[in-house]
Amino acid sequence: MKYIDFVDTNYEPTEKDLIVLFRIEPAKGITFEEAAGRVASESSNGTWTEVAFDTPRIRSLAAKAYRIQPPWVEVAYPSELFEKGNMSQILSSIAGNIFGMKAVKKLRLEDVYWPKSIVESFPGPLHGINGVREILRVFDRPITATVPKPKVGLDTNEYVEVAKDIWSSGIDLVKDDENLTSQSFIKFEERVSKMFRMRDKMEKETGERKGYLINITAPFNEMVKRAKLVKDHGGEFVMIDILTVGWSALQAFKELDLELGLAIHAHRAFHAAFTRDRRHGMSMKVVAEVSRLIGVDHIHVGTVVGKLESPLKDVTALIKICREHDSRRNMKLKLLKKDWHNIRPIFPVSSGGIHPGLIPKIIEIFGRDVIIQVGGGVLGHPDGPSAGGRAVRAAIEATINETPLDEAAQRSKELRKALEKWGYQTPI
Repeated sequence: MKYIDFVDTNYEPTEKDLIVLFRIEPAKGITFEEAAGRVASESSNGTWTEVAFDTPRIRSLAAKAYRIQPPWVEVAYPSELFEKGNMSQILSSIAGNIFGMKAVKKLRLEDVYWPKSIVESFPGPLHGINGVREILRVFDRPITATVPKPKVGLDTNEYVEVAKDIWSSGIDLVKDDENLTSQSFIKFEERVSKMFRMRDKMEKETGERKGYLINITAPFNEMVKRAKLVKDHGGEFVMIDILTVGWSALQAFKELDLELGLAIHAHRAFHAAFTRDRRHGMSMKVVAEVSRLIGVDHIHVGTVVGKLESPLKDVTALIKICREHDSRRNMKLKLLKKDWHNIRPIFPVSSGGIHPGLIPKIIEIFGRDVIIQVGGGVLGHPDGPSAGGRAVRAAIEATINETPLDEAAQRSKELRKALEKWGYQTPI
């Protein structure tokens, strides 16, 4: 088959097709239609020259570039091309060799429509939004989290003391950061033991459930050992740097987790290496979709108003991907149709440069079904992390009750001092 044979603008995709929205910039001397055909060819069953076995059955399995609106093209793939339940294989097809083709100057995998047969081949989250709320017994407000700072460098005892202040302040979750695992100054086994003893103590003192998002990222067998240790100490959550461990490791862990029952907090470290260039790579939307299918329970999506690059349009799309059961095609957000069937909704996590003055805007954007992770905005409070956590809770309560923060600050000295330090500014 020739490359142009993979272009069919009269094709009507079926519900069984997997559909990918690509953004293409052809190389010099290549027409857009030819570039689209090459992408469809290379990502399905084409090659650069004529070969044997070019039969009707083989042709029926070819991808088809069918909707062409430069720089955008939609490519439909027969679902038979994919091994159900094997995300590595699926992405090796639709996000594989195509990015290295000479025929494209830039190529962006923007979004995917996942057909029912593929959606139902993945387990999805074990807990999801409702299950996580049940664990923490928090039903009427956003869930809060804080990372002890500095993110690495504290020894175990120092880390536990900071966690104590965070939990006692009203914050729900203490979270490891992406590069904290089991360094010489803070070994994982010791951290597990001491942190969960402190977690239990803080639950008794505050009367609130508390959680610890402990980072188990490691070679897979070590991840398993660490997860079992967390379970043995009464933990309900683990954190995994999902992109650096890889989709295969995440899927394998999900199978194990059916027995352990731990909620998975997905850190997206590494994503911007291939998501940030809006003309090339793969969007964070696809990362979030794959993560929800495989079965994480919460995933970072940006803040709009924080320190990390995260435009409102992108975050809005990610919120829909995390929480909605189904949605129509929305080309303003560059989203294809969605139907999640048996897959539970998951928490979006708003993180990166947040302080109490930004809470109203975050809740305006996300609503209440969000995990708001405030790090420096708690640890950097003038009166320390205990006051910082109370300021965050005061800001959330005021926002939910539709009370301006300046007014609420008259009743909360912690919130007042936070506003005096940071105001309503967005960090750079």
